[in-house]
Amino acid sequence: MNENTVDNYGWHSAQQTCSTSYLAPKIKQILISLGAKRVADLGAGNGGLCAEVAQLGLEVVGVEYDKNGVEIAKKAYPKIPFYNFGVQDDPAELLRQELPFDVVISTEVVEHLFSPHLLPIYACAVLKKDGFLVVSTPYHGYLKNLALSLFDKWDKHHTVLWHGGHIKFWSKRTLTELLEQNGFSVTQFFGVGRFPYLWKSMVIVARKD
Repeated sequence: MNENTVDNYGWHSAQQTCSTSYLAPKIKQILISLGAKRVADLGAGNGGLCAEVAQLGLEVVGVEYDKNGVEIAKKAYPKIPFYNFGVQDDPAELLRQELPFDVVISTEVVEHLFSPHLLPIYACAVLKKDGFLVVSTPYHGYLKNLALSLFDKWDKHHTVLWHGGHIKFWSKRTLTELLEQNGFSVTQFFGVGRFPYLWKSMVIVARKD
């Protein structure tokens, strides 16, 4: 195992994650609004979100570093292509087998990465000109952070005992800065799940420069 990667994130079944229930409707809405036709899910996990996107009639491809996740996804959704690549891999390997994409989505992935700048770099390389990157990650802001402190939820939120768990914590400002430093211009921001400013996650849409 490379010291900057985690080979096994714990995928054991095709059961959708709890985050898919509140992320998928917003992701699908965004894809429709962008007029997407070809979509890559970067960090596709067990393929659950890819299946949701495919319901829109779009071409979708899953890219996932965890081999168990890829195997589960291929069995559960045999009509969707899945590739065992990570953001640290050469994006040309994917482009040897797939045409560039209109939109790359990446949900609840960037907070797990030792080198998060590799995610927008990889996405930029596999996108068409003027393509879009749609990224979600757990939301952090003053009220949310205060609530986590008041209710003593930081240990659970940090997931420190999960090898491969959350190691980066993003605000709207810092995630915007990450994307803008690596080839994108942010165009939209959404909070999803729970009440405003106590959102479970945030979704940022960025156009390839």
